[in-house]
Amino acid sequence: AKSSATVSRNLNRFSTFVKSGGEAFVLGEASGFVKDGDKLCVVLGPRGPEWQENPYPFQCSIEDPTKQTKFKGMKSYIAYKLVPSHTGQQVHRRYKHFDWLYGRLAEKFPVISVPHLPEKQATGRFEEDFISKRRKGLTWWMDHMCSHPVLAQCDAFQHFLTCPSTDEKAWKQGKRKAEKDEMVGANFFLTISVPTGPGAILDLQEVESQVDGFKAFTKKMDESALQLNHTANEFARKQVTGFKKEYQKVGHSFKCLSQAFELDQQAFSAGLNQAIAFTAEAYDAIGDLFADQPRQDLDPVMDLLALYQGHLANFPDIIHVQKGALTKVKESKRHVEEGKMELQKAEGIQERCNIISFATLAEINHFHKIRVRDFKSQMQHFLQQQILFFQKVTQKLEEALHKYDSV
Repeated sequence: AKSSATVSRNLNRFSTFVKSGGEAFVLGEASGFVKDGDKLCVVLGPRGPEWQENPYPFQCSIEDPTKQTKFKGMKSYIAYKLVPSHTGQQVHRRYKHFDWLYGRLAEKFPVISVPHLPEKQATGRFEEDFISKRRKGLTWWMDHMCSHPVLAQCDAFQHFLTCPSTDEKAWKQGKRKAEKDEMVGANFFLTISVPTGPGAILDLQEVESQVDGFKAFTKKMDESALQLNHTANEFARKQVTGFKKEYQKVGHSFKCLSQAFELDQQAFSAGLNQAIAFTAEAYDAIGDLFADQPRQDLDPVMDLLALYQGHLANFPDIIHVQKGALTKVKESKRHVEEGKMELQKAEGIQERCNIISFATLAEINHFHKIRVRDFKSQMQHFLQQQILFFQKVTQKLEEALHKYDSV
């Protein structure tokens, strides 16, 4: 009677905990052969659990989006040139290839935040501004992929980066192999190896507290990112239309004044007329500077916020898997106390929950690490561009001021 007791299953098959295979894994129902190449290591770092670093880090640039055709020109699409630093060999990929890869990875890695792709646009997708914006979004996406110790080394991602664009057969073979990957769902968790020995069993209460703290953090970050995005959007709109218009209105008024002064034919007033006309041109030029500026400073901030909003949308599901595992551990402990379950079975559940906890905390640590890196560099860029902008405005005003020196 004792051994027949089991921890209850979640009846909601749409629950992320069930869909991800987390429940089957925790209950000991996963079985599969893990090859050495499939192993994912979590190590204990100074900040707690971390994914083991990629021993061969690399980057990949995305350049030259070009319009290409097939079916004798009947179908058009945009292809992006990718150059991974570890091979130096360029390949061309379409958005649909990125989309396929994203789908594979999101399915395979339930406790890793796979960055969202920039939005797909069906109409007007060949407009220059849209292509440029998408390339910037894909560049951020690629940077996050290459920076992730697990995603960067994944077979499907490496196939995407290295398979020659001209070899259709090799591309399809790699695609089929990725789609037949058995290390997904419950089996994915079998690939995670965690530290062993003293101190390698995590305190579940502490894990719960850390995950709850992170949940509150992501909620607040999501709200503030949304607010900043709205504010930056509004400010950019005002600069492109309002500020430009207002400065050019001032410029036009000065121009009218200089034209009125020109009706005076006195020779000694010619210098003043020219100086006021120059001032009018300076204000007109400052209006243009305002209109061009968001592209330099606010747009990159909004691109970064868009990428992070994708990450923040991923974490509720990751946290749900972790919470589901903790719930099963609590249930099994209760069953042991009530004499309905053998201690050994409950220990197995706790051990498997420990694996999910290590992976979740490693992912949280990675998120914080890249967040600090990204926001530091983006804020530096933003402020540098702001300073350059105001220096240009000051320069225009100083040039106008010096025109009056010889009047």
